[in-house]
Amino acid sequence: METYRLTVNGRIYDIQAMPNETLLSVLRDQLDLTGAKCGCGTGDCGACTVLLDGEAVRSCIVPIKDAAGHFVLTVEGLARGSELHPIQRAFVECGAIQCGFCTPGMILSTKALLDRNPSPTEEDIRAALSRNLCRCTGYARIVSAVLFAAELLRKERERA
Repeated sequence: METYRLTVNGRIYDIQAMPNETLLSVLRDQLDLTGAKCGCGTGDCGACTVLLDGEAVRSCIVPIKDAAGHFVLTVEGLARGSELHPIQRAFVECGAIQCGFCTPGMILSTKALLDRNPSPTEEDIRAALSRNLCRCTGYARIVSAVLFAAELLRKERERA
């Protein structure tokens, strides 16, 4: 066991873990942040997506030793108190959630996309979400939610 320091959702943690323990297992088992899911365990489905220094990563294949010293954002860190983040709100309002298993990963991949491209095309969205699998909703409502989230975020920036 070794000690690793990382910042998760703005809080600093000193984590005791084996060097190859995954970021996903630390988030879920030690920090009780269960939004990221273990779908495949091989980085293929995207259910475990979190942001590492603003980039969407598959936390099921990131060793904790590689996450140490970096900033991690999980879906739990998006909301502002009890107020949903505009991306979360867009997913709800557009019906882009069915079983919800893939939703946290979709939302964080969407955040990474909109942070670097605030006005994505449908093609941009589909490319950005191509590594996030959904078995329930199909992707039409998810794409609509991302477009709506981009609009909500634009309006928020204009008000600021």
